[in-house]
Amino acid sequence: MKQASFALHAALIAALSPPAFSAQAQTAASPFLQRLDANNDGTVSRDEIVAARAKLFARLDANGDGVIDEDETEWLRDAIMDRATALQARLGSEMRRIDASGDGKVSRDEFRDRTLFFDLADRDGDGKLSAVEFLVIRGIMVGR
Repeated sequence: MKQASFALHAALIAALSPPAFSAQAQTAASPFLQRLDANNDGTVSRDEIVAARAKLFARLDANGDGVIDEDETEWLRDAIMDRATALQARLGSEMRRIDASGDGKVSRDEFRDRTLFFDLADRDGDGKLSAVEFLVIRGIMVGR
């Protein structure tokens, strides 16, 4: 329960940190905040937070008995570890793709030259990201 509460608090802190109040953030709310904004008014009320926490509790209370017990906490730990393991594998795979020379190492040049997301976002091929192009790629990356 503490881990789930910590994760929710960490996500809220990240969402409400100073960069979140930038002009970009004001033009495109994060997917996380959009999910919390149940009535789609562009803001998140205390009632919407309470409702989101109730949904989270229901998800964590897998057997529906009204409490999150040690078995459910252990399940959450396992789910977190499974996700971490998958992310570690993805990182290893990505590093192998960046390693253009195939020597098992990623040089500064190889790392710098790999601009897959930029290339995908630069829809008009002008070598620059417009605000719209940037928001599209940001949405793809955050949506993962």
